[in-house]
Amino acid sequence: MKQTLKQLQQLKGKRRISMLTAYNCPVARSIEQAGILTILVGDSVGMVEMGFSSTRDVTMEHMVYHIEAVRRGAPNTHIIGDLPHLTYENVDDAVANAKRIIAAGADSVKLEGPYFDAVKAIVNEGIEVVAHVGLTPQKATNFKKVGKSQAEAQQIIDESVELEKAGAGMIVIEHVPAELGEKLTQTLNIPTIGIGAGGETDGQVLVINDALGIGDYWPPFSKQYAHVSDTILKVATQYREEVETKQYP
Repeated sequence: MKQTLKQLQQLKGKRRISMLTAYNCPVARSIEQAGILTILVGDSVGMVEMGFSSTRDVTMEHMVYHIEAVRRGAPNTHIIGDLPHLTYENVDDAVANAKRIIAAGADSVKLEGPYFDAVKAIVNEGIEVVAHVGLTPQKATNFKKVGKSQAEAQQIIDESVELEKAGAGMIVIEHVPAELGEKLTQTLNIPTIGIGAGGETDGQVLVINDALGIGDYWPPFSKQYAHVSDTILKVATQYREEVETKQYP
């Protein structure tokens, strides 16, 4: 049964929250059938599906397309839609683009970094917001772990507290030391979702392509539950051979 962020907040300290990304209908359908609580249609689609070198090339049109597809596959799961790079730099754009994400089928929107005014404005429109701290790929110049120094860790804590005050209903914490992930989880009243943030957050998110082993490189903080790229190679090779030798059809 689809839950709101407010309902998911009641799980903090009681039940761990599972989240996977999805970008298309059939994968979303399987994720829903598995009972995953939340699906993130992330701008990670740009790198893992579209071949871009960063998430900064993803547009609103891309996000709308993929959110619509995922919603068709998972009608009963809470879907979080990413706001792409440069779509929430000012309050008016943030609100307008958040509304587009919701209209496409998402239940809440996610944005990266300390955009407190944007969070407030979107929440004031009745739209739930997921924040994102730590490594923020839309702005990052590299993918090194952040928050390792005391000053940097404290800045992430302070920004997270302000994002909660602004109205964020959940927060993704990416690629920080495990101790900082635990500290944030203890400090905040909203659920924390870790990705490379240790095991003490309120939940975890994993990019579905990383979980499936699709591709030839995966982040060090991901886990491969299968190696689907190997299966695709095997199937395609066998198909080519059968076509060439008239075994197929």
